[in-house]
Amino acid sequence: MKKTDLVIIGGGPAGLAAAIAAYENGIRDILILERDVALGGILNQCIHAGFGLHRFGEELTGPEYASRFVKKVLELGIPVKTGAMVTDLTSDRKVTYVSEEDGKVELQAGAVILAMGARERSRGALNIPGSRPAGVYTAGTAQRYVNIKGCMPGKNVVILGSGDIGLIMARRMTLEGANVKAVCELLPYSGGLARNIAQCLNDFNIPLLLSHTVTEIHGKDRLTGVTISEVDERRKPIHGTEQYIECDTLLLSCGLLPENELTKKAGIKLDRVTGGAVVNSMRETSVPGIFSCGNVLHIHDLVDYVSDEGEVCGIYASMFLKGKCETANDTIALKPAGIVRYTVPQVISSKDEDVRVFFRVGENKRNAKIEVLSGDTVLLSKRKQRVAPGEMENITITKSMLEKAGAELTVNIGREDQ
Repeated sequence: MKKTDLVIIGGGPAGLAAAIAAYENGIRDILILERDVALGGILNQCIHAGFGLHRFGEELTGPEYASRFVKKVLELGIPVKTGAMVTDLTSDRKVTYVSEEDGKVELQAGAVILAMGARERSRGALNIPGSRPAGVYTAGTAQRYVNIKGCMPGKNVVILGSGDIGLIMARRMTLEGANVKAVCELLPYSGGLARNIAQCLNDFNIPLLLSHTVTEIHGKDRLTGVTISEVDERRKPIHGTEQYIECDTLLLSCGLLPENELTKKAGIKLDRVTGGAVVNSMRETSVPGIFSCGNVLHIHDLVDYVSDEGEVCGIYASMFLKGKCETANDTIALKPAGIVRYTVPQVISSKDEDVRVFFRVGENKRNAKIEVLSGDTVLLSKRKQRVAPGEMENITITKSMLEKAGAELTVNIGREDQ
């Protein structure tokens, strides 16, 4: 069995940033395992602009953003295996991968960083009634067809779900000459960024139908149309609101799921809301020496934050390998309350320096009051003009706050204006 100090599973923006950070912190025996034929992850098919505003102060396309990290990895000489599928990960950090070049390989890693990304919810996960004709795609698959393969999936399009990929594909399909007839959203609010709603739908007069869903798919060999219906507050279709829309293509943009099969194999504790690992401020999981970052940990809205999180993993994984990263005994649990759905990290320590905590809300709210409480004591209180499910929020819990914290801190936003 070969030994490697640091194995990074995934060569997308999180894994690349982690590898660079680890190298810059003194680790040289690094291996990036990427199942695709090239580094860069999903960014390679995201040819629209809007990446890098926070990190680089300029608008980049997805390939441009990824190329800056790929170039740095290659310049540093960090070993990379593409076309390498990791098939197993154990709690004692044994990694098994297969590739056409190497066959089956087993590695004993000193530390592991999980950066596998996420996958889309498929039609099978949505249980939409009807036949199984051609013309039904996830939005990401359609994006790959158009942007990588140069093929149009269809000409008359309905999109189910208003996640960012679906919104961006509404614009992309329109620019390629398709007629996007509607974007249907099950919830009473969009799951995408406000800027994408404005730039991808409003600018092209594409209707966004909130509290609507697809209730039947029509067609035998090829999709001929869909039936959409309004839904009630329990998200159940309302009888009598059915509407038939003729189309040859249905794109599904109904959320992303972290690729955590390997995480489960290693016996790592998962968060029931994010679907990713439970981590501390170092992004270390419940299994010592295994770290997690990017969309495999929780779904991000901005790739800039993915890179930041990858760097955190790279820094602390390097400290772990040097014996300078010990799991704290005096842990403080972070608990979401009100409309806050989850926090990352979920566990911090009183010995931490300032900790940046990311979270998402479960509903739209204006004039939101964000609070961090230790029991009934308010440690932080700030107002924000607007919070929305499609946009990730973050706060900083300072060292002075941690010194006043008990065994648990609550991150809260009330449902009513306070």
